[in-house]
Amino acid sequence: MNTPQIMELTEQYILPTYGRLPIAFVRGEGARLWDSEGNEYLDFVAGISVLALGHCHPAVTQSICEQAGKLMHTSNLYHIAPQGLLAKKLSELSFGGKAFFCNSGAEANEAAIKLVRKWASLARPEVEPSRRTILTAARSFHGRTVTTVTATGQEKYQKGFEPLDAGFGYFGFGDIADLRSKMSPDVIAIMLEPIQGEGGMNVPPPGFLRQVRELCDSHRCLLVLDEVQTGIGRTGKWFGYMHEDVTPDVMTVAKALGNGFPIGACLAGGAAAEVFEPGNHASTFGGSHLACAVGLTVLQVIEAEGLVQNAAAMGERLAARLAPAADNAIVEVRGRGLLRAVRFDETVAAREVQDKCRELGLSVNAIGDDRLRLAPPLNVTEDEVDRACETILRALG
Repeated sequence: MNTPQIMELTEQYILPTYGRLPIAFVRGEGARLWDSEGNEYLDFVAGISVLALGHCHPAVTQSICEQAGKLMHTSNLYHIAPQGLLAKKLSELSFGGKAFFCNSGAEANEAAIKLVRKWASLARPEVEPSRRTILTAARSFHGRTVTTVTATGQEKYQKGFEPLDAGFGYFGFGDIADLRSKMSPDVIAIMLEPIQGEGGMNVPPPGFLRQVRELCDSHRCLLVLDEVQTGIGRTGKWFGYMHEDVTPDVMTVAKALGNGFPIGACLAGGAAAEVFEPGNHASTFGGSHLACAVGLTVLQVIEAEGLVQNAAAMGERLAARLAPAADNAIVEVRGRGLLRAVRFDETVAAREVQDKCRELGLSVNAIGDDRLRLAPPLNVTEDEVDRACETILRALG
C-alpha cells in the first residue's frame, strides 16, 4: 500500500484523535525508518521516547519470538516468572520497591493515584475522603484517562471532558514558594515529573526535587514521581530523580520499558508498598509473560551495552552541536541526556522546522510553537547525532 491509500484508510475508519503527519512508516532498523515509498529517515522521535533500543533490536525481537512460542498470557491469577524477574530488576535499579504491572503510563499513574488514596485512608484517617488532595504541577502531563487528565496541569487537555475528577490541586513547576503556599493538612501527595516532557521539556532549578522531598516528609504526604518519559536511562541516569539523589515513595514508568511493546509499572517503597490488598487493583493484561520478558530484555541490554552512559554522552554532544549562535535562531537547548528540546526565537515556527526536517530525512517532534523535542534511541551513534544536528541547522536555513 502507498501513503495515500494508508491515509485514506485512517480517515475512513480511525477516530480522529491525532493530528497525523502525512507519512506512513512501514519498516525500521535502529535509528532509521522507511516510509511506504521507500524513503529513509533518521528517527529522533523514537515513538515519543519509547524506543530505547531503536527499531527491531535483535535481542527484543528474539525475546518476543521465544516467549510467544512458549507462553504469552495466563492472567495474574497465577504466579508469572518473568513478572517476578522484571520486578526484581526494577527494584534493584531504583529504590528497592515493589511493582504493579499494567499496559501504559496512564495506567501506571492511575495505579499510583489509587495507591496514594488507599495509603491516606490508612495512614491519614484524619483527612476526610472528600478533602484528600494530590498536588500536581502546572504544565504537567500524566495521561489521558479522566483521572490522569485531571492530574495533568494543562487545561487544553481537560476542556470538554468535564466534570473532572475531584482531589487535585496545582502549583508552579519549579516554584518551591508556590508549592509551599499550597500545602495544607489535606494534601496527601505531591506528584510530578522530574522533567516535564509534554509541557515543554521544563527542567526544575537545582535542588527543587530535594525541597519537594523535604516538604513531603514534614507534611506526612507521599512523593510520587512520574518517570514515564524520564525513566529507563533517558536522562543519562536510570531514573530522573537520581540527578538530585532523592528517593520517591512511588514511581511510575512505561514508554521505554517495553521498547514499543505495551507495558507500564507502578513501583512503591516503604509503607506505600504495603497498602494494596488482593482486589484493590488489577489489570487483565498487565504483567503478562510476554510483556515482562520483553521488559527484562530491554533492561538487560541497556545495562550490558552501557546505554545510560551513552545517553548522557550523546545528549551533551547534541546540545553542543545545537548551541545558540548568531546565525541559527536557537535560543536554548534544554533537558538532560537524550530528552532534549531545541527552543527557537520568535522568527521561527517549530512546526515549519519539523516539516522541513522531514523533507530532509529527519523525524523530529514539535511540542509547541517554538520548540522541537529530540528523543532518539539510547544507542544512537555520534554520526547519527551529528547528522541530525546538521539537518536541523539546514532546516533553519
